[in-house]
Amino acid sequence: MVEPFSAVEVITTKRDRRELTDDQIDWVIDAYTRGVVADEQMSALAMAIVLNGMTRHEISRWTAAMIASGERMDFSSLHRPTVDKHSTGGVGDKITLPLAPLVAACGAAVPQLSGRGLGHTGGTLDKLESIPGWRAALSNAEMLAQLDDAGAVICAAGDGLAPADKKLYALRDVTGTVEAIPLIASSIMSKKIAEGASALVLDVKTGSGAFMRDPDQARELARTMVGLGNDAGVHTTALITAMDVPLGRTAGNAIEVAESLEILAGGGPSDVRELTLLLARAMLDAVGLDRHDPADALDDGRAMDAWRRMIRGQGGDPEAPLPHAREHHDVHAVRDGVVTRLDAYGVGLAAWRLGAGRARKEDAVQAGAGVRWHVTQGDPVRVGQTLATLYTDTPDRFPAALADLAAAITVGDPDDAVERLPLLVDRIGR
Repeated sequence: MVEPFSAVEVITTKRDRRELTDDQIDWVIDAYTRGVVADEQMSALAMAIVLNGMTRHEISRWTAAMIASGERMDFSSLHRPTVDKHSTGGVGDKITLPLAPLVAACGAAVPQLSGRGLGHTGGTLDKLESIPGWRAALSNAEMLAQLDDAGAVICAAGDGLAPADKKLYALRDVTGTVEAIPLIASSIMSKKIAEGASALVLDVKTGSGAFMRDPDQARELARTMVGLGNDAGVHTTALITAMDVPLGRTAGNAIEVAESLEILAGGGPSDVRELTLLLARAMLDAVGLDRHDPADALDDGRAMDAWRRMIRGQGGDPEAPLPHAREHHDVHAVRDGVVTRLDAYGVGLAAWRLGAGRARKEDAVQAGAGVRWHVTQGDPVRVGQTLATLYTDTPDRFPAALADLAAAITVGDPDDAVERLPLLVDRIGR
């Protein structure tokens, strides 16, 4: 087969700040997936995109080419409208766990394809795998059956869904080319559009523990993704939400599942409940089910019932005890005052050091590892009061995690300013 382009030709086009043609984009994505374009060539193109950006049309065509590299799922046989949610990732962000069954309890079908954690941000699949027997890998037929029965499924994306993105994502992760809005947006949206839901709500995080720390950058990413989704016929909206302070009171795997169960039982930390309801209302509105109040489904047990069906449908035992770490260490206040800072990034880093996350995709995680914080920003504290508890199976991890946590928590004077982003920073789309 004679290739219509060369990789060098495509690279130099973007290097010289010119716009790639549709044919160039279609070819380079397909050729990279086939192995004709080498990793070092695609990494050079990705770096040129990081440095020089892409036009809206280029991003849209790039996304379409990645979708075309694999299969598209079809949920048209379901009797419920389908809606999905995607979070750009954060610390203590266990929202998917209570959200999927909650929205299912209100009449929608939620096909939630999730991922694993890397670095300081947690992964939904890692959390759920702390439940005895639960499995992440499902066939398309199993997904459909689960959606028909329980109304919600949380599982790993199959190899056939946007394989070009899977290959490119791994390359970007090791070549310093992750931080580019065109590549982030197309990576997320190629999978979500191929997934086949009729509507999508994006939770774009901003703050120290988020990928997009600056709210203006978060808005740009949100606008780009909303445009890509709507152009592809998927009703897409975005909520920009705070990640300067970690969500809830836990970061880890099993301990975040336990906190999610508190939400499903009608309790739990107020910020986790509030964000769960904000996203649930946006999802239900997107598919015309806004007559249902999701708060009622949390409080009357319907969401918990949907959770149990969802977990059992994937081989898990929702009644089984969750794993606990073998070791723990309490952190105490050394002075009276007020918590003026609880930095999401530092807390996430501490949880990662303890074994809750991974440095490489192939690393194992500890189900019981993580951090529980007993105070949050703005709380008064007294000397000797427990600020946080660290959990791990390997106590030699404590010193590094303690150093990260010490840098993340500041106790100041009562009159010190306590600045914090509102939970809902902005909304993009209708």
